[in-house]
Amino acid sequence: MSRFGYPVTLDLEGRPCFVVGGGMIAERKATGLLAAGARVTVLSPSLSPALMRLATDGRLAWRPRSFSAGDTAGFVLVMVATDDGMANAAVAAEAREHRALVNCADDPDRCDFILPALLHRGPVTVAVSTGGVSPAMARLVRDELAALLPAEWSALAGLVADVRQGLRQRGLSLDGERWRRALDGELRRLVASGRSTEARRRLLEGLGV
Repeated sequence: MSRFGYPVTLDLEGRPCFVVGGGMIAERKATGLLAAGARVTVLSPSLSPALMRLATDGRLAWRPRSFSAGDTAGFVLVMVATDDGMANAAVAAEAREHRALVNCADDPDRCDFILPALLHRGPVTVAVSTGGVSPAMARLVRDELAALLPAEWSALAGLVADVRQGLRQRGLSLDGERWRRALDGELRRLVASGRSTEARRRLLEGLGV
């Protein structure tokens, strides 16, 4: 079994996360953390243009220097992405001493977690991982799945979320099998064609409420 055999999704809303590095890899990691609602600090003497814009806009904090002892204190998650292997190792080791979760780019032996290839359809997220064996293969599988989950799945997920919230407000909780039956092909066709009122009616009828 892979070392990274327990998939989870993390709630990072408002939580302090640290990215060490200012290049393209650090950029991807920082933007992913921001999309999850994290409070992001980037440590690097220089930043990519995109990271610089984020720093200028106040969307992340920038420490314009190299790593120093104690920098990882106070962060719940640390991502290391510099081109200096020795510096990466030092950051990862200190972060673990501070009990932060660590991801060290291209160095799975120093990682507590790895990042899967992601496919987003609104609130629906599909994550594909090979346990670090082949990120390229994970991306290939992700791209193959993209064809099976067209863009309208985002609208479908929004409809389901809205109806589910309404049912909860009425004190109704339906089992998963009833939902599975209700999410049929006709409902998806209505959503895909933009017939939202008919789709809502179809979903409620399928749920029997």
